[in-house]
Amino acid sequence: MKKSAFCITQSIEQTEHIVSELRNSGFSNNDISVLLPDKTSTQDFAHEKHTKMPEGAAIGGTTGISVGAVLGWLAGIGSLAIPGVGAFIAAGPIVGALSGAAVGAATGSLIGGLVGLGIPEYEAKRYEGKIRGGSALISVHAESSEELSKAKDIFEQAQAEDISSTSESSVNA
Repeated sequence: MKKSAFCITQSIEQTEHIVSELRNSGFSNNDISVLLPDKTSTQDFAHEKHTKMPEGAAIGGTTGISVGAVLGWLAGIGSLAIPGVGAFIAAGPIVGALSGAAVGAATGSLIGGLVGLGIPEYEAKRYEGKIRGGSALISVHAESSEELSKAKDIFEQAQAEDISSTSESSVNA
């Protein structure tokens, strides 16, 4: 059965270091997901604007600046708003889980999206609190127990927190 490893990081530098190490160890951009709070804001734009284009450009531009080059190679990087929770920067397969049916089916929360990825609800609640507090979540898909061990070793060497693994569940759109 396919598994995923998860961890929490405390800084963008630590996140980028782990993603770089995962990449150097042979994990593909389709295997790695990152979720972190989007600390950028579009509140600096005047309310008189009659188009969302400036806001969209601001999100796109600041997303690239705030996450750095290492995360830029991940698939589907972008800003995503979760009702009642806020804005996040997400990359990799987690984007589909958070923007798809898993969120809608589970009251539109970040917890619902994480549970949809196969994370037990009690861990998803803990992760949500840490992500809201400014931490980042990294998820890595593993095809074998060797890959799972390799990912966990990388997390441990980088002093990540809340390292765990779980069987993956499929998210149907």
